[in-house]
Amino acid sequence: MARIKITRISFVYLIAIGLSLAACKNGFNRTSNKKSVEKIVPENLKWSERMMLSEIHRFPEATKLDFSPVPQWGYTNGLVLGACAKVYEKTKKQKYYDYIYAYADQMIDKTGEIKRYNLADQNLDMIKSGDVLLYLYPKTKEERFFKAMKTLNKQLESQPKTSDGGYWHKKIYPFQMWLDGLYMAEPFHARYVKEYVKDASQANKVYDDVVLQFDLIQKHSRDQKTGLLFHGWDESKQQRWANKETGNSEHFWSRGMGWYGMALVDVLDFLPKNHPGRSKLIKYLNQYVEAIVKVQDESGVWWQVLDQGNRKGNYLEATGTAMFVYTLAKGAHKGYIPNKYLKNANEGFDGLVKNLVSVEENGVVNLNKCCAVAGLGGNPYRDGTYEYYIGEKIRSNDPKGTGPFILASLELNK
Repeated sequence: MARIKITRISFVYLIAIGLSLAACKNGFNRTSNKKSVEKIVPENLKWSERMMLSEIHRFPEATKLDFSPVPQWGYTNGLVLGACAKVYEKTKKQKYYDYIYAYADQMIDKTGEIKRYNLADQNLDMIKSGDVLLYLYPKTKEERFFKAMKTLNKQLESQPKTSDGGYWHKKIYPFQMWLDGLYMAEPFHARYVKEYVKDASQANKVYDDVVLQFDLIQKHSRDQKTGLLFHGWDESKQQRWANKETGNSEHFWSRGMGWYGMALVDVLDFLPKNHPGRSKLIKYLNQYVEAIVKVQDESGVWWQVLDQGNRKGNYLEATGTAMFVYTLAKGAHKGYIPNKYLKNANEGFDGLVKNLVSVEENGVVNLNKCCAVAGLGGNPYRDGTYEYYIGEKIRSNDPKGTGPFILASLELNK
């Protein structure tokens, strides 16, 4: 009897072991009874790489960044892929280079034509993805990429201008300069000239023109009282959103200011050290950072409408915040602004992670509370009021936020 009893116990014990092993094999946690989730994005990486991997997961085709159902040649592609290039240079992981190359390979045909691009639109937004070509051409020497770069440079040579020489934001927005446009066009313009225009006098004319764009924004769009910059300026003063005396739009929009700050720190990478405009741009940058830190929330994050944090409907916004963090960090690291501003940059980044970043069970990183879009004029008409800026769609993982988030985390080595 004793022998039979032991045998039965052993049999039951073996069954229990078998079930336990089967549960482990099927991915069950014995204590929680939940199926374990495979980590798509490892959590032991820097935030820059975690976000880049998350973007690749969300958008396996870089041509469809920005939630596009069809391939697009647009500024958001150039923004995220510019950040991806920096991640690649840091990690040398082929996956990132391949992601960048696939975009250019699909969007530039064998003759050098850019798909879904029309030069006649004279749209500054279309210049930004030229940064991808500037990055790839020296590595690949593919002539089609160089031809496409020349096309984009040609657009800047023919871009309509205000009476004092400022680029119209788009042909459909006559006589208007927007803060956005400086980031879309000027880093590309300065880098293209530095690397491909051999005639010194011709190059200097372009550098002068690049600096002029910043001069004009400072002249027309900067508020003397706060140091902040209005989103748009209409020379004709005919737009409903434009002040009839100054031509300025009504409010200080977070991302508009963000574009301008990134334009300043990025264009300085390519403006010659002996160019007389360089010291002016550094002065503008110092004025800029002094203004933005005054409106930084105690959480570290910035508001959608920068100077009206306590007003009903306003919210802490991710894309502008990421841009400010990048601008402050890069400006300090390059020696353009005092090191004390690194404190604001770190507080901004930590505020983003604490308040506006979420991580899914599979490791995918989300950037929340992104203003999806904001502009002026157009159809339907965008009137630039406070209600307009707080009323535009809010979404997660807008590339106008994820790209700067990657850049910011690289600068801070977070």
